[in-house]
This record gives sequence, C-alpha cells and structure tokens, in this order.
Amino acid sequence: MEERVKIGISMGDPAGIGPEILIKSLLKEDIYKFCKPVVIGDLSVLENALQFLDVDVRFNPITTVDDGKYECGIIDIIDLKLVEMKNLEIGVDSQVGGAAAFAYVKKIIEMAMANEIDATVTNPISKAAINMAGHQYAGHTEIYADLTNIPKYTMMLAHHDFRVVHVSTHVSLRQACDNVKKARVLEVIQIANQACLDLGIKEPRIGVAGLNPHSSEGGLFGHEENEEIIPAINEAISLGLKVDGPVPPDTIFSKSKGGWYDIVVAMYHDQGHIPLKLIGFVYDRDLGAWDAIEGVNITLGLPIIRTSVDHGTAYDQAGSGLASELSLDNAIEYAITLANQRVKK
Repeated sequence: MEERVKIGISMGDPAGIGPEILIKSLLKEDIYKFCKPVVIGDLSVLENALQFLDVDVRFNPITTVDDGKYECGIIDIIDLKLVEMKNLEIGVDSQVGGAAAFAYVKKIIEMAMANEIDATVTNPISKAAINMAGHQYAGHTEIYADLTNIPKYTMMLAHHDFRVVHVSTHVSLRQACDNVKKARVLEVIQIANQACLDLGIKEPRIGVAGLNPHSSEGGLFGHEENEEIIPAINEAISLGLKVDGPVPPDTIFSKSKGGWYDIVVAMYHDQGHIPLKLIGFVYDRDLGAWDAIEGVNITLGLPIIRTSVDHGTAYDQAGSGLASELSLDNAIEYAITLANQRVKK
C-alpha cells in the first residue's frame, strides 16, 4: 500500500454539529485505507457528543501526528483543552465556542504550513461566534487567506464532478456587481484551471457565467459582459485555456451538470451556491427531514490544501445525533485526492 496521506480535521464550533458528524465520518473503515485522519479540537466535546450517538468508539489523545494509531474505531485527536462543557451550551453562539473554533482552525493551518499534515479539512464554524470572540472574519476562507498571507484566492464548491468557483463571495450584491472586473475574472479563470489540473484533469473545460440576464444580450441589459468578462475570456483563451462564455447564468449550470464543463466560473456568491446546493441538499418532504446534505467547499490559491463541509453549524440539529455526515465525507475524499495529486508532483 502507498503511504497514506495525513489529513488534519478541525472540529468546528463545539456547540454545532461538527463533533457529531466528525465521529460518524471517522467510523467509516474505507477512510483509513487512504489517509491518516487526525482531529484538532477538544476531547471533552467529542466525549460529550457520544451521548447523542449510538456508536462504539475510542479516543486517542496525541501530541504529534506521528503518535496516531489511525485505525477504524479509534479517533486520534490533538486535544487543545479549550472547552469545559459546563461553560458551553449546545446549539447556541458563544464567545467560548467562537474562541475554540478559531483556535482549532489556526492550529490546523500552522500544522499544514509546517508540513506536519498533507491537507486540512474544516467543520462548520459560526461567523457570529468567532466575531464574539474578537476575530473579525467573514468565514474560513478569509481566515485561511489571512493566516497564509495569500491575497489572491477564491472559493470552489463541488458536488462530485459538478464544480463552481466565484469571482466574489462574502460581499453585498451591489459590491459583487462592482467587483466584476477583467483582472479578477481572468484571475479566477486561471485559478479554476489550476484547480482542475490539481485534481488530475488534463485539459480542463471552463464555462464562464455572465453577470446579467441573458449575458446582457450584447449590451442591452448591462455592460459588464462586453467591458470586463469577454476581454478576460479572450485573454484566457490566448493563454491556451479552454474557456467558453459568457454563458447565460440560467443555462450554464444545466450544461455543466450535463458534462459540458469541468468547472464553472460564477460571478457572485449566490449565483454559484444556489445550483450546487439545489443538487446536494435534498429534503424529504414526506419524512420532514434532510435526506442528504452533500457538497464540498474548497479554498483555491492557497499554499496548503483546505476542503470543508458546505453547510453551517446547524444549531437546530446539534445534540440530536441526526445530522448528516455526507458533506464531511465528501470533503475528506476531496482532500485525499488533492493531497495525493500534490504528493505525485
């Protein structure tokens, strides 16, 4: 067997569903065939989560990655000892939870930058909670970019082979429109191309969405396509990239799902998030419960690998043991693929 890659997994907000889905995912035997997963979090929180789950598992507190057992049924954890359960209320934003969640992320980034692990996987954090703890970030993406000192990055969402990257994410819709500039669109096209290469796709096919309805119909409904997006596409093509667009936003995702593209460049947050979550988040109306929550959030352009679940802390489900771990499964699988591709280079 080839050497298994080392995957660090942050626990997420200790008051959310992260601890529960983490235990569920790490009790799947197949994971251990391909990686050595190590949790960065609080042992007290994982032990508390067991009361919500009917599982048989042991925890192995370690101080370094080399100390792990990496066997199914044993979860290796670097215990930061930040949370006393008497000070934490499950399902509620708090300074305690936010401070711990940020510390887990900071630690996992430091480990990756020091080459102690090959990739990082993050469980959901609460933006409100980390801000309560004094950390002024919009989310994981911005934390990673800041702590790795990377100014050019973007978010990719993926549901199996359906992939979307974004020109802008956590800004107002008004600002998102203003951010559609040639330089940024070209930058994201190039990052998207590299992401596909990193996944082993030899000749990536990139679809670029328009900003306006019908991609502005030649300028009838806006100027961004003619002045910013088309020039960026033309330059990308001149650099040898396989790029199509601007494709009307109401059809590009159907084309991508049908296999036209390996990745789509969306112009703003919801343009990319809505189609992916429509596919990955499946609610069973008869049962009145989520049947599946799948999808991966990946930060591109970083010096380290970061994948994440594509959902929030789900405080309303925390403590029930019912939260789906499928998105975390997907995130771990993507991290393994990216880490293996990087090791081969």
